[in-house]
Amino acid sequence: MGAIGVNAAEQAVGVEVTTKIAAVVNLFKVQFPDAHADLKPWANDAGTRKWVDPDSIDIGFHFPGWSRRLQSRSILVQIRFYQDSLTHSRRAIGLEMVGFTHLGEQWRVSTVEQWQFGGEKQPVDEVKETLKGVCRQILDLFNSEPEP
Repeated sequence: MGAIGVNAAEQAVGVEVTTKIAAVVNLFKVQFPDAHADLKPWANDAGTRKWVDPDSIDIGFHFPGWSRRLQSRSILVQIRFYQDSLTHSRRAIGLEMVGFTHLGEQWRVSTVEQWQFGGEKQPVDEVKETLKGVCRQILDLFNSEPEP
């Protein structure tokens, strides 16, 4: 994750985006009920702000303890967008998840890079597939047409 995305709490400015952010939290919590959502995973200081990517939304998920199956205690989800300057439409173009422990980053997966997990300590295969499924659902959610 080169750039830091905008905290989800800051992106929740309209009903549609707010509803989709809430749906992302629910999608994640259905698979990982112990997770606690953090809509402000980044500090709001000048040092952090210089890395902000306004075309992304970041949500953190924290667990009550280290998970052997997840090989992490926290997961950062970054949803990246593309804003079409002609149509003014916004599409989710990719998603990254990074698993952290007190030792730092343990693993990462990107939908842009063949959906492959990398890192020293990775989740078990069953959890990898669950995380990929959550990624697909999030991308579908943000790329679906709003209901009239």
